[in-house]
Amino acid sequence: MTLKNQVKLMQEAHLHMPQGVAENYRYWGDEQTVFISSAKGAQLTDCDGKKYIDFRLGYGPIILGFRDDRVDQAVIRQIQEGGTLSGFSTSLDTEVAKQIKAMCPQIDKLRFANSGTEAVMGAVRTARGFTGRDRIAIVEGSFHGLVDEMMWKSDIENWNSGDLLPPKIIPFGAGIPENTRELVDFIELNNFESLEQLFMMRKDSLACVLLEPIIGNAGSIAACNCWLQRLRDLCTENGTILIIDEVKTGFRVAKGGAQSLYGIYADLTTYAKAMGNGYPVAAFGGRSEVMAVVGSHAGGVVHGGTYTANLVSLSAAYATLDILANTNALKTVDEAGLQIQALLGRVFTAAGIEHAFAGPPAMLGIHFSSEVPNNYRQWRKVNNNLYKNFAWKLIEYGVMLEPDSREPWFICEAHSQIDFAWLEDVATKAIKSVL
Repeated sequence: MTLKNQVKLMQEAHLHMPQGVAENYRYWGDEQTVFISSAKGAQLTDCDGKKYIDFRLGYGPIILGFRDDRVDQAVIRQIQEGGTLSGFSTSLDTEVAKQIKAMCPQIDKLRFANSGTEAVMGAVRTARGFTGRDRIAIVEGSFHGLVDEMMWKSDIENWNSGDLLPPKIIPFGAGIPENTRELVDFIELNNFESLEQLFMMRKDSLACVLLEPIIGNAGSIAACNCWLQRLRDLCTENGTILIIDEVKTGFRVAKGGAQSLYGIYADLTTYAKAMGNGYPVAAFGGRSEVMAVVGSHAGGVVHGGTYTANLVSLSAAYATLDILANTNALKTVDEAGLQIQALLGRVFTAAGIEHAFAGPPAMLGIHFSSEVPNNYRQWRKVNNNLYKNFAWKLIEYGVMLEPDSREPWFICEAHSQIDFAWLEDVATKAIKSVL
């Protein structure tokens, strides 16, 4: 069937935006780029009226469901009664900070931001200001936003898993200055040798180590407790700030985020995405003595932004965090995720496909291999072509997800209302079609 509106919209969009999209990751090709007309609960409707059950959820911000009335009504009240932006402080700033602190015991003080990228920038700058050091280290496969220094990655696609040499480190794309690579080191997740070597080489110059404990861009591959604890100990011993990036996991995998699942806590933490159920809000914070370097005092770390702590975003965060803290919303999310994992497991087993599930049920990674990869390099050995073909079939049949197995299935509270039998039938049909 020809998607007439989609074709028309794509043609017009090309006249006004590069690739016809507002950001790179929305471009799936001229024939497959999706234009959405509405979203509600766990369902999307595209510009031609086709409906999808959505497991992409805007890369993870939707934790309750699209257009959740409880959150939207709080925002509408704020707009009508108090406005959107004043350029001054409000009591809501403190109220949302108190909510986060109540759920996340490692947070003594925090500052707000508008996106995960901004939160990471603030946390890294704070770590450098506190330590007086410049170098940073990140974990292969992690994603920490669209700031030049973080836009270097392991070239896993062009690396052979049998190679003795590690993957090359390359920029995400053009326009990234070579000198932004000079202060960044890479370590391999769950590799103790890589960890010890980093601190042997950089202990006096390393401001911070930044990682996602459950990697949202590598199929929810997770740090093991013993490796994360060793990283925590080495940071403490060497005066290095540990930054745990919970932009994706925060307020999603548990009320206190991934750190509450591990019982291992960072010096600084970044939050965004699920914090506002789709409204653009973020934060970074941590230990009082570390955050004390932020401010307008002499030698202080500069942090700010015109839209920081705007009242639209903070009212959404306040409503969302209140629901997550005081209802069974996250329990419902987990139960839906477990149900989806179970039905997919039945589908894959019946089709004779080796499979392994990674991550918590709210952020489900699927790997077509006998076991979950231990790190990003091992992900290279997974049957990613089969996953990609399966994903495109699901999209054709009305299940929206990212066709790359590095992206997890995100689950929201509204998924508890979907037709699970329909999803199992569709998944069965899709896997049979591609085998």
